[in-house]
Amino acid sequence: MKKYLTLAVCLFCNFILTSQNEEGKTDDLGRIIINSYVPSQIEGLPPSARGLLENKLSQITSKNGMGGRSFNPRFIITPNINVLTKDITPTAPPMTALTLEVIFYIGDGIDGTLFANTSIQVKGVGTNETKAYISALKQIKTSNTALKELLEEGKTKIIEYYNSQCDFILKEAQVLESQKEYDSAIFKLTSVPDVCKECYDNCMDAVAPIYQKQIDRACEVKLAEAKNAWNANQNIEGANNVSYYLEGIDPNAACFSEVKKLTNQIANRIKEIDQKEWDFKFKEQQNAVDIQKSMIKAAQEIGVAYGNNQPQTITYNTRGWWY
Repeated sequence: MKKYLTLAVCLFCNFILTSQNEEGKTDDLGRIIINSYVPSQIEGLPPSARGLLENKLSQITSKNGMGGRSFNPRFIITPNINVLTKDITPTAPPMTALTLEVIFYIGDGIDGTLFANTSIQVKGVGTNETKAYISALKQIKTSNTALKELLEEGKTKIIEYYNSQCDFILKEAQVLESQKEYDSAIFKLTSVPDVCKECYDNCMDAVAPIYQKQIDRACEVKLAEAKNAWNANQNIEGANNVSYYLEGIDPNAACFSEVKKLTNQIANRIKEIDQKEWDFKFKEQQNAVDIQKSMIKAAQEIGVAYGNNQPQTITYNTRGWWY
């Protein structure tokens, strides 16, 4: 069984490498994603224009292959706006005309490290200042060359971050593993983007034994619950309760032979007292490819669950970025 699991791990890593752009949001766990962040400190930005600016940031990152839902909100793109000119046109009715300098920053929003920045100028006209702001911000082109270069520089810095921090990531995963926080450890290791090849490979090597511990522990817990359910009620009703606890146990878990032993005992007892057949349907793994798919699904579910449990509001550190 261990031999097949080792083979599955190799296939698991290869699958992620070769299908990175085919899985959509479920694949965001292993991609470089830059999160959009519009701070409240942008002086004079009308509330109705804030949403437009947030959408623009998301469009910019998506256009350049770094958009999506991030399970690691560390890296951000954030703007600031300087009003270069503000004029009232001599027309009827009078219009407000704005020239804005929009500065974009990319960096590590957790430790406050600025990676890169660039600026563009846009103009807008409207019947009031808010509409002039909106008109100007609409002129930001997601295909702008300066923005594309900014994101490429940011991507390079993020790769450098993972490569330089890889030893710490591995150590943090080991600490989580020692604390039996297997889901968190797997999440941390699988969050490293595959473009950070050396670090990615090291983290993938570290996933397999932790994943094994995870399914071993899950098996032990479910088996204990199943035994308690059967001891409390040794009839067909109790057998059906046992089925609830045993569903989903991975056949590669260390205690799977005990699971089979228990189900055989139950089947014999039900036949003895009720003259009925009780045949529990195990979750079977026929080959290494099935094991591989199971691991991929497990990693995705861990990432989704972890991401959903993160705080919805994050306080970013951008001190000194704007000066």
